[in-house]
Order: sequence, then structure tokens, then C-alpha cells
Amino acid sequence: MNKHLNNVELFLRGSNLYRGIRLTTAVVTPLVIMYILGYAEWAPSVVVGVFLNAPGDIPGSLKRKVNAILISIGLTMLVTCTILFFKPYLVALLIAITIISFVVSLISVYGFRASLVSFSGLLSMVLALAVQKESPQEIFNHIGLMGIGGLWYLLISFTFQKLAPKKDNNQLLSDTLALIGEYLKLRARLLTKKNKRETLIKEALVLQTQINEKHETLREVLYVERKKSGRSHYDEKQLLIFISTINIFELIEAKHLDYNEIDRLFLDRKDFLKASKNLNKVLGNHLIKLSDLLIQKRKIPNKNVLLEALAKANDAISDYVDDVTLPKAREGALVLKNLYDYQELLLEEVRAIRRVMANVREASKVSLKRQDASQFLTLQEYRLNVIIQNLSFSSNLFRHALRFTVAVLFAFILGTVLEIHNTYWIVLTILVIMRPNYGLTKERSKDRIIGTLIGASVAISIVLLTQNVIVYATLAIVSLIFAFALIQENYKFAAALITINVIFVYSLINPNAFEVIQYRVIDTIIGAIIAIVANYLLWPSWEVNNLKDVLHDAVKKNTCYLLATKDLYHAKKQNQLAYKVARKDAFLAISNLNAAFQRLTQDPKSKQREFQLIYSLVTLNQTMVSATASIGSFIVNHKTTSASKEFDVMVLKIADTLQMSCALLEGKPIIKQSDAESIKEAEDVLLKTFQHLSHKRDKNIKKGNTEISTRDMHHLQEAYLIPNQLIWLKSLSENLKRATRKYIEAI
Repeated sequence: MNKHLNNVELFLRGSNLYRGIRLTTAVVTPLVIMYILGYAEWAPSVVVGVFLNAPGDIPGSLKRKVNAILISIGLTMLVTCTILFFKPYLVALLIAITIISFVVSLISVYGFRASLVSFSGLLSMVLALAVQKESPQEIFNHIGLMGIGGLWYLLISFTFQKLAPKKDNNQLLSDTLALIGEYLKLRARLLTKKNKRETLIKEALVLQTQINEKHETLREVLYVERKKSGRSHYDEKQLLIFISTINIFELIEAKHLDYNEIDRLFLDRKDFLKASKNLNKVLGNHLIKLSDLLIQKRKIPNKNVLLEALAKANDAISDYVDDVTLPKAREGALVLKNLYDYQELLLEEVRAIRRVMANVREASKVSLKRQDASQFLTLQEYRLNVIIQNLSFSSNLFRHALRFTVAVLFAFILGTVLEIHNTYWIVLTILVIMRPNYGLTKERSKDRIIGTLIGASVAISIVLLTQNVIVYATLAIVSLIFAFALIQENYKFAAALITINVIFVYSLINPNAFEVIQYRVIDTIIGAIIAIVANYLLWPSWEVNNLKDVLHDAVKKNTCYLLATKDLYHAKKQNQLAYKVARKDAFLAISNLNAAFQRLTQDPKSKQREFQLIYSLVTLNQTMVSATASIGSFIVNHKTTSASKEFDVMVLKIADTLQMSCALLEGKPIIKQSDAESIKEAEDVLLKTFQHLSHKRDKNIKKGNTEISTRDMHHLQEAYLIPNQLIWLKSLSENLKRATRKYIEAI
């Protein structure tokens, strides 16, 4: 019960509800004002302008948000004007619908925000089909009032942002902390749940993608707006929390353990892993709690539970050594020690977030230079050649634009020929649910139909119970608020609430509510069927055919990340920024690969060719990033010895093998560069370093010197971790090359 109440409070205080209230305010205010002033006939046009230009208002920099809304206003006015003037002439109207549907759809090639502007333009086309304006004077009045509505929404959005300037940022940070908390808990289960690892790894891929998406948005919000001076203390706090989430995510990725090795070392002694597993759970739950407190503004929980869990994890190392005894226990003890060190670093980052949230003034300041910050941003190119490059059937968005255009034309002609009531509702359904990916279109179609049926059922019940227009008006407003609050979180319930809103708005105009409900349900089902069939039959974009480029990018960024880690080992201070940028690029590339794999799982089974092979490629790339992150994290957080030439030889061998995979994906001949003998020699030298330190440690123990200095422990950890990770990376890169060759031969 307390959990449900907590979730309700988070929703009521969160930015999603605030966004719903903002849009509803922008809609209702002009209706009320114009009704009072006696200009009620103008209000619908203004409201249309508000609705059309709200989609581009998403979290991000203020400049980009304003630009998106202004472009949206111009686009929606132009599209509406074109449709209204061509409406009396069927052939001209069909040509206009064709051109607008295709061209405006292609705007999506400029990124997510552009896709929302594209949606606004297409939505304006659909709503223009519903508007009855005959004379040029009426058309221009409508378009002008739409523009006023768009500017009114921009003003309302700006005002609401000034009233709560950090609400969106806090929500993003809160969501990120919660996702990372869940990811930590999932990692805990991976440690001992041998039989469930494949399922858990697939869940991990989804979480990684979601976390990377949040981080990308936060980079834009927190870095683009960052100035050379004059940032507020609150801005500094948000940036510090964000940087800690980045560090935590890297640390988690750095401990993508070799679970076969874990199982070998702790086959009959899994009890010694329980303390580490519990610490991960405690850290994860604490991050989730902190994520709630970013929204709720309550007192930060006591840290003792974290310290107790850490102490137990440390004690487990000693207990393991006492039980197994040295030297047999050395490998297992080093694994537990490396795991403990990583979790100790995690705890430090969690405590850093706690200090920031508690307003501790001694918390670190951010010293990132503006030019350095810009290197972490993923810049979107807006030149015309981006569209020109996508004018090809090899472009997924080009095929989607064609598919969408044909579906819209078919729906409009079908509705016109059969004289279907409110044909534009069918077209609207296609617009809302049709996506470049078949699986997502099918999922949204299902949610849309179920949501519409639920909304229609609720509306029928209310209409049967009451015929009160005040009730209708109240429910229309309330449903609108919650529909837009839930549209990103739960599309099914949002669709139900939108249906309730539409029905009650129509009921205020037309007393025959049952007729409205009937047509709404029928038109939604027709639109959903057309969207699904079009996605399946018309130039389908099966994800198996789109994976090669995404896979190539992941392997390429993996290689750059590995080489940046090599440079970091040689000169930590000079190369840390380049390392972090390469790390960000690698994580994003892997996130894109994970997302592509998730889309593949949504395609029909018959279209999931070479599924297991593709899954292997995804997990191999993911594991390689994690193994590289493990080396990089150790170098960053420990005082290390100088990088040896054997280390360089191994890294260059791995990079060489990865380049071969890239060549296979590019269709280029493979050029082998590494010498097998020198690789084997380098491997032996690296392993002998650990053996030498181990023998030295054994001699000291025999002499009674059981204590070990921090410096010697770090050297022992370094000598164990880095060679083993390199050998693992070498094996992974060779497996990746073989799998890539099979993949190329299969497609």
C-alpha cells in the first residue's frame, strides 16, 4: 500500500503531470477568455494551433525547444493553408496529401526532436481535412488564429518553465537514477543465477539502452545551457549528480564479469558471493530511493545500511581466504577483492550524490571547460544533404515515408469512396501508431485499440449514468490532463483517456454521444489494420536487414575505445578527456545495437533470420565494451605501474582483429598485421608478472609476513586483472570475427 501511495505521490509531483497541466492550461485558457469576450467562434482555431505545436516541447535546451516550436508553427500553417485551398478539388487534394505526407515524413531524418516537428506537420494535414473553411477569408483567419495559438503555447510553455525551471531536469535525473538502481540489482542476480543468465542479459540490454537515452538528453540539457560563468548552485548540483550517474554506469559496465570463471572459482562456495550480491542490491535500492527524493524533496535516508553491507562484503574476502587458504584461494580472493573495490567506488559515487542532494557546500565543483563539454554532445547535422542522402531504398526512413504516404492515401480514398463518417479519424490513427518498425507499429496498434475500447466503455457508462454537460466538460478537462501526462509512460491508458476526452468534447457539441463512440471505435480499428498491413507488405523494414551498419558502428567504436584506454594507461592526465569521449561513443554505439536487437525481437518470427547468431554478435560487442571499461576503470581509479610493451602488443592485436571484423562488414579484403609469435610471447610475459608477484607474496607469507601493503595489493590486482582482461578480450575479438564472417555469409 505504501509503495502505491509513493508512486501516486511521485506522479503528482513529477514533470509528466506538470506537462499535462501545461498543455491543458494552454487549451482551456483561450476557450474561456474568448467565450467571455464574445469571440467563441475563434477559439477552435486557436486551440488547434496549441495542439499542433505542443509535440516539439520536449526536455532539452531552451534554444532548441523554441526553435522547434517556431519551425512547427510555420510548417503547420503552411500545410493547413495548402490542404484547405486544395480541398474543393479532389485530384489536387490527393496530390497535396501525397507530397505533404512524403516530404514532411522525411523531416524525421534530422533526429528525435525533428520527428516531433514532422508529426506536428502531418497532424496539421489530418486536422485540416476535418476543418470546414470555404472562402479565402475564412481560411486565412483560421491559419492566422492557428499561428496565434502556437505562439500562445510557446508563451505558456516558457511561463511554466520559469515557474518550475528544474522540474524536467529533476525528472530526467530521477528516472536515470531509478534505471541505474534497477540495473545494479539485475547485476546482483547475474552473479549467482546461472540458469537465468540469458534472460537477465536480455533485460540488461534494454536497461542499458534506456540509461544511455536518458544520458544523451541530460547531456543536451546540462551541457548546451552551460555558460562560462554565472551558473547557479542548483545547476551545479544537477551537473554533479549527472556526472556521478555517468561514473556509476561505467563502473557497472566495467564489471561485466566472466561468469564462466566465477562459476569455476565459486562452484561449491557461492555463499561467499552473497555479501557482494547483497551490496549490489542495497546500492540499487538506495539509488531508487534517492531517485524518489529528487521529486519528493524529503529527508535523505541513513547511510548506515550501505556501510554495513560494504563491511560484510569486505569480511567475505577474509572468510574465503580462511576457508580455502592461500595460495589456492588467491584467484578467488582477487576476484572478490576486485569486486569489492568496484563496489567501494560505487558507494563513493552514491555518497557523492547524497552530499549534493543534502546541500553539502563542500561537495566538489565542476571544472569542465565549455570546449571540453561540447565534445560529449552528439551534434545533429541539419544540412539539406542529410535528406538527399536518405533518398534511397537503403534508408529505413525513406521506405517509411513511402509506406506512410501510400497508407494515408489509401485510407483517405477508402473513406471518401465508402463515405465513411469522419474519415480523418482513420488517417489520424495511422499517423499516431505507424512507425518505421513493424513490431512497434503492431504494439501501438494493439494498445490503441484496447485503449479506445476501454475509453469508449468508460464513456458509455458515464453517458448512461448522467446527461450533465458540466460533468462532460469536467471529465473532458481532467482526461486531457492525464492523457498527456501518461502518453510517454503508458500509451494504452493515454489512448483510453484521449478517447474519453474526444467523446465528451463531441458530446458537448452533439448530444448523440453513442454515435460518436461507435464511429470512434470503428475508425480506430480500420486505421490500425491499414497501418499493420502497410508495415508488413509495403517496402518492409525488417531489422535483420538494417543491422549491418549498426553492428559496424559498434565494432568501430569498440576499437576506438580500446585504443583510447591504451593511451590512458600510458599518460593518464593527458588522455583522460579523450578516453571519456571514446567511452561515451562506445556506450552509445552499443546502446544503438541493443535497441536494434530489441526491434528485431518484435519482428515476426519468420523475419528473424539468424537470430542466435545476431544475439551472439550483440552480446560479444557488449562484453568487449565491458571488458575494456574494466581496464579503463582500474587505470582511472588506481595508481598503476607503467604500461609495458607487451600490453601494447596485446591491445594492438585485439584492435587488429576488430578491424578485420569491420573489413568483413564493409566487404573489404582482410589485411592481417599481427605476428602470432609476438602475441604469444606478450601473453606469457604478462602472465609471468602475476606469477612472479604471487610467488613473492607466498614467500612473505611463509616468513610470517601475512599483512600486505595497499601498494603491493594494487600491483597484485593490476597484474591479475589487466592480463586476464586482455586475454579475454583477445578471445572475444576472435569469436566476434568468426561470428561476423558467419553473419556476412548468411546475409
